[in-house]
Amino acid sequence: MKKIKHIARLIYNFIFTNKTRWLTIRVLVLAAWYRMRILTVPMKKLEPDFGERDKESPAQDTFENTKNAYWIGYRVERVCNKTPWESKCLVRALVAQHILYKKGIHTTLYLGVENSTGKMTAHAWLRCGTIYVTGGDGGNNVKLTTFYK
Repeated sequence: MKKIKHIARLIYNFIFTNKTRWLTIRVLVLAAWYRMRILTVPMKKLEPDFGERDKESPAQDTFENTKNAYWIGYRVERVCNKTPWESKCLVRALVAQHILYKKGIHTTLYLGVENSTGKMTAHAWLRCGTIYVTGGDGGNNVKLTTFYK
């Protein structure tokens, strides 16, 4: 009974006190969509969703766009940390890129691959202006591919 009350309280708070509930739902749905696509569609066919290859967004952006990008990145990180499926760096970057693109904010998606220890590792991150929206700043000695959207 205690667990049911706790769940009911969480649902109530989400519906009636969460001012960002629609953004949260949108991030959740997009994270599920991109995760499913990454698992089922070959990467070559996914590449057009990333944007224009080998192009970058401007290094400086307006304060309003930067503020929106930071907020979207924060919400994406919060929601993706709690998904029951794996929502790692590429899913987070694609979700944030999609939402920001719909708002008219240009971003650059970076895909990096490193093979320094004999084990290949990959990472994705998203930049808008001077801030990194998701994934941090990547790393050094990484082979990069950029996509502008």
